[in-house]
Amino acid sequence: MSADARPARSDARRNREKLLAAARAAFAGSAAPVSLEAVARAAGVGIGTLYRHFPTREALVEAVYGAELDDVTASADALLAELPPSVALRAWLNRYAEFVATKRGMVDTLRAGWASGTIATPTTRERITGALGAFLSAGAESGSLRADVDPGDVTLMVLGALLAMPTPEQADRLFDLVLDALRPR
Repeated sequence: MSADARPARSDARRNREKLLAAARAAFAGSAAPVSLEAVARAAGVGIGTLYRHFPTREALVEAVYGAELDDVTASADALLAELPPSVALRAWLNRYAEFVATKRGMVDTLRAGWASGTIATPTTRERITGALGAFLSAGAESGSLRADVDPGDVTLMVLGALLAMPTPEQADRLFDLVLDALRPR
């Protein structure tokens, strides 16, 4: 590999990251379809650069969705390391709500891609349930959360709250109810 190839590779990585950041912001801020040209412009690159990294809208949406899912599930361990389990869980629920809000701007593309097979069906529910299980285990160990709760049931409660949520304020109230249900009696 020549020394001349290294800057192009780091530039390409930077451009990809800028495109992902711009797409995340665009999808989070809009329920309407997002123009790929607007994403490229916001990232400060040309449309050709976007298409070199993400040849289709589905590829871009899949990359953003995957990066967001990685961030939200990985945040569980960090929160548990810093906060008591019930407080960490509440903070994580807020982060998960942000993830769902970001996904709303790309839900049509995701659904169409999953249905057609152009986007791999994610293991979202399993990963979210795993994160919730970590909070429940830590909370059961500390005595701050019930030990008799199935993480899959909590996933369903949280998904129901998020799918029905018309306002962030209502999400806060619903998450408080979820936490109340998880506290020892």
